[in-house]
Amino acid sequence: MKFQKLVDIYEALGSTTKRLEKIDILAHFLKNVDEKDSEVLYLLTGRVFPEYSEEKIGISTQLVIKALSKSTGLSPENITKEWKKLGDLGEVSEKLSQKSKQKTLFSQAELTVKKVYENIKQLPELEGKGTIDKKMSLIIEILNSASPTEAKYIIRILLEDLRIGIQDSTIREAMNLAFFDRTKEASEKLEAAFNKANDVAEVFLAAKKGKLHELDKISIEVGKPLKVMLAQKAKTVKEGFEAVGKPAAIEFKYDGFRMLIHKKGETITLFTRSLENVTKQFPEVVEYVKKYVKGESFIIDSEAVGFDKKTKKYQSFQHISQRIKRKYDIEKLREELPVEVNVFDLIYLNGKSYLDEPFEKRSEAVRKIIKDEKYKIVASKQLITDDEEKAEKFYKEALKDNQEGIMMKSLQSPYNPGSRVGHMLKIKPEERDLDLVIVGGEYGTGKRSGWLSSFVLACRDDKTGEFLEIGKMGTGIKEKTEEGVSFEELTEKIKPLITKEHGKEVKIKPKLVVSITYQEIQKSPSYSSGFALRFPRFTALRTDKPLSEVNSLADIEKDFEKQFNRNYKYG
Repeated sequence: MKFQKLVDIYEALGSTTKRLEKIDILAHFLKNVDEKDSEVLYLLTGRVFPEYSEEKIGISTQLVIKALSKSTGLSPENITKEWKKLGDLGEVSEKLSQKSKQKTLFSQAELTVKKVYENIKQLPELEGKGTIDKKMSLIIEILNSASPTEAKYIIRILLEDLRIGIQDSTIREAMNLAFFDRTKEASEKLEAAFNKANDVAEVFLAAKKGKLHELDKISIEVGKPLKVMLAQKAKTVKEGFEAVGKPAAIEFKYDGFRMLIHKKGETITLFTRSLENVTKQFPEVVEYVKKYVKGESFIIDSEAVGFDKKTKKYQSFQHISQRIKRKYDIEKLREELPVEVNVFDLIYLNGKSYLDEPFEKRSEAVRKIIKDEKYKIVASKQLITDDEEKAEKFYKEALKDNQEGIMMKSLQSPYNPGSRVGHMLKIKPEERDLDLVIVGGEYGTGKRSGWLSSFVLACRDDKTGEFLEIGKMGTGIKEKTEEGVSFEELTEKIKPLITKEHGKEVKIKPKLVVSITYQEIQKSPSYSSGFALRFPRFTALRTDKPLSEVNSLADIEKDFEKQFNRNYKYG
């Protein structure tokens, strides 16, 4: 397939904000994509690897600027100047390619999707001496054969910032329209296939056959990450029972991070909820699993919780969050920031998928294969009851134990990877909390000079995939790094994500997810979401959460409507 054909689709998708139009454009395109060109599905999402893959393109803006300089003959300084004006290196590439000093009509060979895909796919594989030059060579080769519009999207793919307003759900609905005439059954099966495979090309190849049973053939695989099942909120224990039924399983809602543990023979792999492999960061968990969990092969769902080594008191997520991304000083961090693994679900065991088994059976199986070892690995604390009074007492016990609250689960429910389900609910004393993404900021003055000290927050629009501003945050962040997440640390993490600067204000590529608390949601014409948060306060940097789990505009609207009825708190 000619790359220009894909670029035309990018342009068409980027020219409309209407979700249904995007779905129609994609459906028509997908009908005509040949199976041998399935890599085009990755490029539609702005990736060259499946979502589950550990490999990332990993190209910095500075390397892109150098490649553009070599390709166009313009200095890096001039390119940077244009970038600050336009805020998009893709548009800079398009503009400069039109007046390139080096390119001629005779030097251009027509680009194919395969050529662009293969060149970019090779970038993370290059290692050793001369790596930078080799990467530059691969990038310049395709840039020199690209039309201005093609160059724009090559750069955007390299920076994983496609800007066409689609997400996996848009592609999923387009597949439904293209191959199954948009039926409800196909929608459910496509969603299940996406969440099990985390590979858009694999699902496309199955869907293209036009038979629903082909989607059923996509199964979970030990060693390959899958998305975790997510909970909805409830305000009270009574409301929880009404939703999940009686009796229900009630468990502690641990204040840690999700960890999916895979074992296949002697190989143990640990994944976060954002599909990140963290096996090397938690060597002690690998040891615990080998020693205290029975089974030749399995996938278990758990929460890793930090605790104080001296007092044995459980600590908040923020205390152990730095271990997730850290690639060095592993043994030191292991000693300073120990974790206990609390296992609460079973997805696969010894050749059998447990996805469709009722939670009651999955929970029993968890307790059969785990030998509880306090402060190492244990089955989650659980109460099965239909008694509200006992459930309330259990809730207070969870809070006393420094946990976030409780989970309430239907005993008969299946495990739905990637779905936010109504048969699993979370109840916390303080409901006014959100996970949002930073999309902008402003440099501070005085003692905060040189640091970003105010951050623009955004929620996710489920319909368009865009991020909508909802307020500014500047409290809850520490002055000194040793006290917690500081202004300096956030600034350093954000600098590579800055896409545009205007005076002290910056625009930021949506990537850093933060947890915040707030006093109230108000309607506001000042922000693109139509709402503003009153007194938002930073509580945690959620390095374990993907952008797909940022709270949606629908969540904000729902919380806005019910905020005045919230009075379910424990002191």
